Amino acid sequence: MQAILVLEDGKIFKGHSFGANIESLGEVVFNTSMAGYQEIITDPSYKGQIVTMTYPLIGNYGINKEDVESRRPFVEGLVVKEYSKIASNWRKEQGLGEYLKENNIPGIEGIDTRALTLHIREQGAMKAVLSTLDFDESSLLNKVKASRGLIGVDLVKDVTIPRKYAYTQIKDAKFKVAVLDCGVKYNILRELLRCKCNVTVWPAQATAKEILDSHPDGVLLSNGPGDPAALDYVIKTVAGLIGHVPIFGICLGHQMLGLAMGGSTFKLKFGHHGANHPVKDLRTGKVYITSQNHGFCVDIDSLPKKDIQLTHVNLNDGTAEGLHHKKLPVFSVQFHPESAPGPHDAEYLFTEFTRLMQKSKKR
Repeated sequence: MQAILVLEDGKIFKGHSFGANIESLGEVVFNTSMAGYQEIITDPSYKGQIVTMTYPLIGNYGINKEDVESRRPFVEGLVVKEYSKIASNWRKEQGLGEYLKENNIPGIEGIDTRALTLHIREQGAMKAVLSTLDFDESSLLNKVKASRGLIGVDLVKDVTIPRKYAYTQIKDAKFKVAVLDCGVKYNILRELLRCKCNVTVWPAQATAKEILDSHPDGVLLSNGPGDPAALDYVIKTVAGLIGHVPIFGICLGHQMLGLAMGGSTFKLKFGHHGANHPVKDLRTGKVYITSQNHGFCVDIDSLPKKDIQLTHVNLNDGTAEGLHHKKLPVFSVQFHPESAPGPHDAEYLFTEFTRLMQKSKKR
């Protein structure tokens, strides 16, 4: 079956379908990870986006239910050079194409993903449509131009949970953590469990009072999709938590924290998506290879320097990757210390969070 990808600037790529037989709109981005496609397509932060994998062969180890990062995949579409029709792995439960069809997600293969990636790098991430139904190029281009895009759009409401739930209740827990779910990845919850935390996951619409009334030892602000500036209600909640409890923000949680403390955010040209981004910890001088997935960034110069310290920078483009409050037990990072997929270099940040909670409990 044929498939077509049309970008808002008129660029067209034609290939073959290996997913659902539908039409899907989203912002097209590229991910440089060589493995981990299952974790990528089930990362809720990709809601609203069509993902291009730069590694040429995708699907060769299939899909298993243990490595998913959310209750279902939220990606709008998947673009690959070659889809492997043979999946060989002892953990495989089904093929990637079958999984995409099961979840109504389109996939396109057989296009030059190097050319597409280079085009995005030069022109920036842009709106696109991936279709296996309509092949009229003018019609598809009109649909793309009329689509909403990501700027100013609340996508968190599409990925958060409807009501709170207890993720873990272990007998030897040392801490009680509330996770504000803006699209949390399961491996963040697993990392908190590894650190002996009992975890309660709260919907993004939860208020600061509701969370604080549960008496957590700390709050983790999760990753999530879209434009952080569109999330007034989350920013209000985060502002209400600051100063009352230790806070750790990851990705969108980092951006929420920056906005809640009076800063601003801006859209990156083509974002950071991959598992090989070098980040320097300015406090130690060490460089870590990190997993990243974001299209927006905190403007560190918009934050009050008397209160906020820049802790991490991206060595590719110099953008802010981490901050902490000089007086309060509050810190955040733009990258994903829980990996999945990617290196485990930054796992130490979860230990840092437990230290903050321990100090706060002693006080």
